[in-house]
Amino acid sequence: MNQTLEVVPAYGRDYKSQAEVKADWEANMDFQIVSAFDYGRYINKQDADREPNTGIIVRYAKLAKVMALA
Repeated sequence: MNQTLEVVPAYGRDYKSQAEVKADWEANMDFQIVSAFDYGRYINKQDADREPNTGIIVRYAKLAKVMALA
């Protein structure tokens, strides 16, 4: 099943650039799911790697910008 999860930085973090987002994703930092599927659950790169066919879309910069991670 293909699915795309929309996430935001967890615990009040925010980013100004895609490089910052990517660095924390690669460092296995937590992000919170805000899409209808699994709303509120936390996920990180390690978790996402265990869920095949899952895309990750990150909202950052006070939710004004979007980037795809996986």
